[in-house]
Amino acid sequence: MNDLIDRVPKQVFRNGSWWDSADATTFGVHDPGSEEWLCEVADGQAADAEAAVEAAVAAQDSWAATPPRERGEILRRAWQLMTDRADDLARLMTLEMGKSLTESRAEVTYAAEFFRWFSEEAVRIDGRYTPSPAGGGRTIVTKQPVGPCLLVTPWNFPLAMGTRKIGPAIAAGCTMIVKPAQLTPLSMLNLAALLAEAGLPDGVLGVVPSTSASRVVDPVLGDFRVRKLSFTGSTEVGRKLVEQCAPNLQRTSMELGGNAPFLVFPDADLDAAVRGAVTAKMRNNGESCVAANRFHVHESVAEEFTRRLTAELDALKMGHGTEDGVQVGPLISIEQRDKVVELVADATDRGAKVTTSGQQWEGKGFFYPPTVLADVPSSARILHEEVFGPVAPITTFADEDEALRLAHDTEFGLVAYVFTRDLDRAIRVGERLRTGMAGLNTGLVSNAAAPFGGVKSSGFGREGGAEGIDEYLDVKYLALAV
Repeated sequence: MNDLIDRVPKQVFRNGSWWDSADATTFGVHDPGSEEWLCEVADGQAADAEAAVEAAVAAQDSWAATPPRERGEILRRAWQLMTDRADDLARLMTLEMGKSLTESRAEVTYAAEFFRWFSEEAVRIDGRYTPSPAGGGRTIVTKQPVGPCLLVTPWNFPLAMGTRKIGPAIAAGCTMIVKPAQLTPLSMLNLAALLAEAGLPDGVLGVVPSTSASRVVDPVLGDFRVRKLSFTGSTEVGRKLVEQCAPNLQRTSMELGGNAPFLVFPDADLDAAVRGAVTAKMRNNGESCVAANRFHVHESVAEEFTRRLTAELDALKMGHGTEDGVQVGPLISIEQRDKVVELVADATDRGAKVTTSGQQWEGKGFFYPPTVLADVPSSARILHEEVFGPVAPITTFADEDEALRLAHDTEFGLVAYVFTRDLDRAIRVGERLRTGMAGLNTGLVSNAAAPFGGVKSSGFGREGGAEGIDEYLDVKYLALAV
């Protein structure tokens, strides 16, 4: 373990080199499964952010002029390096974030796929050339890189949330500064070193870890030369960042909070629905914006669904993520665990029933057992707030219209899950749902080849798919007289 941590860079990365922070201060990174400190990392200051911006601005023109094929080849080499080093990348992620090694390995594969996908999209940036409708001229439409970008990533997927922003930025020809989450900076710092090894030119990527997001974000967004912000995090912070981008009219992509409904109709395959529920709820210990947050089950199958889901969650092995066979790791912090405890207590105080065994964790680590809540009243906070933990609250509905009313009883609109054997219903409900994504008979929607993002208070913009690169491109129209 120590050897792995020792090999990870722990300084600010800018202009292809590693630097101590401007005031030489550091902060500690801890293991949420043992509560032990792993290492110290440079605590980036405003001066570090400003220096990273200067490097990104200086590199922008030459990077934009780099042939798309060359940019794609860098991404392809980075994908290969990630694939070759998957075990080390996964172990590092488990140590700083807590998820099981199985989960971490899956994230490494998913994260690397964004580099492979956008290596292929780099050469497919298109435009058009058409005659003017009135004649006497031509319309030429091209796409160009938007320019230097600020990318702010969260702690729950410390590798994948980086690659799905960095991948399209590189493919489009944008330089960038990344502010990783304070709780999980090591995966991003390691990724920066890997990209440099893959041949990414100096200045294209800067990484500034810091205990203060505003200390990094404020000077970067205050610089008119930075033309885009891509943020993944809470809706509350996202709103503030959109306001902060207004003076310089920077483009924004916001992947914000979620409150995903999981709908089980009376004709659903219950085995498939329970498998999908475990996937949608327990991925990343429930600490995911696309985690199923509310289970709305038809009253005719609710009892059986609850019984089966309870049995599945009770059977999951909880422990430190590096241990063999562990399926449920710790939550990221004591604060996050306390929030889960508070939401469950509120639900039970209002009449919800805990159907799982309520196993307790003895020892260190921020653990919370997988929990199923039945008969959850509509007034319970857990139905309206993102729990970000391994808790599945279940309510019932009588018909399709009521199911949709319950699903829409939230300001969020990131994803929904629908289980039914009726193809007509699957399409009908899928189209009526006010969400950016929907999983039809599946509990897993994340896919590098598909556009990821939400509507309403879950944000705007898309990451992944053919749409993902457009977030980093400006459209230019050239009027040609003939």
